[in-house]
Amino acid sequence: MITRTAIFEGQIKPGFEERFFAEVQERLVPLWHQFPKASNVRLSRVEAKDPDAPSIVMIQQIDYPTLADVEAALASPIRTQARAVTLEILEMFEGRFYHLISGGNLVTAEAQR
Repeated sequence: MITRTAIFEGQIKPGFEERFFAEVQERLVPLWHQFPKASNVRLSRVEAKDPDAPSIVMIQQIDYPTLADVEAALASPIRTQARAVTLEILEMFEGRFYHLISGGNLVTAEAQR
């Protein structure tokens, strides 16, 4: 399994906090579910953090079977559509977002025994 993670680092512009998350839920989540070969979509709103941690507002993750499937999803028309909606929603956000791609499950139940 390969996971593509989006990190939204910064802050939501004052007065837009609830609207930002509502727009993400209503407009982006349905698009993310349409990515080819996406097997799981997760969205986390950061509720608390360590005092010295960066200001992360939201984390989005999509799982794919293989890295080739990630690449195919990124080349798909739905990604172009999702990117356009993301840029609209980011008008309510000050900061940056970036992606990480990770693979595997390094800690399994058997490894913990």
